[in-house]
Amino acid sequence: MIPSHIMGAKVLVIVGPTASGKSARAVEEGLKRGGEIVSVDSRQVYRGLDIGTEKITREEMRGVPHHLIDIRELEESYSAGDFVDDASRLIEEISSRGKLPILVGGTHFYFDALLHGLPARVPMNRELREKLETFSTEELFVQIQKRDPRRAKELDPKNRRRLIRALEIIEEQGAVPPRCSYFGPVGNNKNISWIVINPPAKELREHIEIRLKNALERGLIEEARRVREEIGNERLNEFGLEYKVVGEYLRDGRTKESLLPALSAKLWQLARRQKAWLKKLRIS
Repeated sequence: MIPSHIMGAKVLVIVGPTASGKSARAVEEGLKRGGEIVSVDSRQVYRGLDIGTEKITREEMRGVPHHLIDIRELEESYSAGDFVDDASRLIEEISSRGKLPILVGGTHFYFDALLHGLPARVPMNRELREKLETFSTEELFVQIQKRDPRRAKELDPKNRRRLIRALEIIEEQGAVPPRCSYFGPVGNNKNISWIVINPPAKELREHIEIRLKNALERGLIEEARRVREEIGNERLNEFGLEYKVVGEYLRDGRTKESLLPALSAKLWQLARRQKAWLKKLRIS
């Protein structure tokens, strides 16, 4: 049985790694609790990305209203800031109708932005980044410890990309400002209820394999080819590993036989990162 952690509240948040059954569980909860679903997925906002994103169908929705799906064209942008604005508005609108807002999806950066606040909006400093790249990861972390001890305690000392970004913000603002959450303090917030779906590794790997076989049978290659013809290779790569790997095949960069094992391995790597994110959730 899939383990879940549930707390009482006015907003239900359902999280879990890819292929863990979040969408189906959200529909069940929507039917049971009188809810409407807000998709937390950076790719399902785009029209035309259906098979590669495992976008829920009308039939699978079973009459439960879904929001933030198919709201952008492929060439348009959609940021974490856009999501926070849209999700905040929808939570209030759904609540005003006497319904339960249910947030579900796999884009954890969007969850972090809504639950813990958006990161500082400081422009990239290429000159500074080139300088910082000359330091080791350990040296970068020591710099942050000296200049912004509060932020240093929040960071993974081995995540080089995050360390450089933190120093970029520190250089501009003196310190990384604390995030301002839509919900206020998240850990003990009684307005948020959680369902964490985190299947055992063996079970999840099997789900991933089944999902990928179904996607290839349903026409993932054809979908990626159509998207590539419409927006080009560079933009295709931005839509995630399924489209990137199939794009390599379309450009004769890999064989058709290599697609399933390559996709399976990369999706499992993603799932492991998502599982690590779940462990860091402060929801008790």
